[in-house]
Amino acid sequence: MSPLDPIHVIGAGLAGSEAAHQIASAGVRAILHEMRPTRMTDAHKTDGCAELVCSNSFRSDDWENNAVGLLHEEMRRAGSLIMAAGDAHKLPAGGALAVDRDAFSQEVTRRLAEHPLITIERGEIAGLPPQDWSNAVIATGPLTSPALSEAIGKLTDEGSLAFFDAIAPVIHRDSIDTSIAWFQSRYGKTGPAGTGADYINCPMNKPQYEAFVDALLAGDKTIFKEWEASTPYFDGCLPVEVMAERGRDTLRYGPMKPVGLDDPRTGRWPYAVVQLRQDNALGTLWNMVGFQTKLKHGEQVRVFRMIPGLENAEFARLGGLHRNTYINSPKLLDSQLRLKATPRLRFAGQITGVEGYVESAAIGLLAGRFAAAQAIGRPLMPPPATTALGALLNHITGGHLIAEDEGTRGARSFQPMNINYGLLPDLPAAPTHDAGGKKLKGPERGRAKKQAMSRRALSDLGGWLAGR
Repeated sequence: MSPLDPIHVIGAGLAGSEAAHQIASAGVRAILHEMRPTRMTDAHKTDGCAELVCSNSFRSDDWENNAVGLLHEEMRRAGSLIMAAGDAHKLPAGGALAVDRDAFSQEVTRRLAEHPLITIERGEIAGLPPQDWSNAVIATGPLTSPALSEAIGKLTDEGSLAFFDAIAPVIHRDSIDTSIAWFQSRYGKTGPAGTGADYINCPMNKPQYEAFVDALLAGDKTIFKEWEASTPYFDGCLPVEVMAERGRDTLRYGPMKPVGLDDPRTGRWPYAVVQLRQDNALGTLWNMVGFQTKLKHGEQVRVFRMIPGLENAEFARLGGLHRNTYINSPKLLDSQLRLKATPRLRFAGQITGVEGYVESAAIGLLAGRFAAAQAIGRPLMPPPATTALGALLNHITGGHLIAEDEGTRGARSFQPMNINYGLLPDLPAAPTHDAGGKKLKGPERGRAKKQAMSRRALSDLGGWLAGR
């Protein structure tokens, strides 16, 4: 293939947008195909690139102590468009990196459209990419069109894996009663663009919490089709009612945990708390943290208005439920994200079995770099497994390798995964003492280990980026 031949990228979500940007940054032409607005999905509302359809949070931005924060930093150092746009449109969110979703998408769309080596073509790729596309990246995400999904299933001789994903409601700020709710980050923690008072907190006492759980359990919910009945949820994005079904205290030890939040009316932690996070730069919209839901719309309004401070809540967007699909990557993809059966095709993003905005964009970053390296005839080794990028890649292409004799049950054990320190190889020797020689104990030792792993990751990433 000539370096002058374009690389085709299918899907302009976070992964596809990032892949196209990386390809063009390497000096190779990219054609980015997006079916919206010709064909919309159940979750998207616009035709913008990298539209955020669920939360507006990229989660923790702390690279020293949090694996997703480390992934943020690695992507920044690798020239990520997604991280650049996120940093340009960040909102206060404690220790997290949250973004103005509309401004973020507009920034990504503008930068892609203005790049001289990127062409955006609108329209659905119905089925597999044409045979004359000798270097293509499929980044169609969890909402892959039925025609392409069916074609992939036939090509790989197995059906896609699937799970449900739910989105949380968004509320108008001026409809929240701040005589009851208050502003505070957990333990007053600050973060990117934060002040330590970045969340709105709605407190509940025990009777209120018990009544709320009862309402969630009894509420009218989406009825699944027969073929959907056995499809699992991803544990990192469970509907709030599903969590409630797992035990009456599950919510208050999960998204409704009150620790580190002092109700100014009592000076104490409440029995449970519902948190809201800023959703746009104007501060007029706030989303309910961890409140993905499959409740029907009328029930959402009724049940969520039981929350103290939200009795008169006005909803800019109600929650919803959609079906995600992903392939069995450990079995189907090589270490360069190529389909073993058809190496001209690469996969990127959530369809590969990663979970989360940043993780999806990270795999897009790698797919774009691999595709560009192939185009210009300079083979690129995968990033070291000691980096967050390398660990994530290793998980989906080899870290969850399925033995051939495990059969159907084993082949379906691969599940979506967020980045976490458990995916990185352990240190040869974990820190036992601090810089002053004091012996580390308990949580201090755990933090020191994470920090050492993060420093190692960035050092090793630097060598990879430099071609060493």
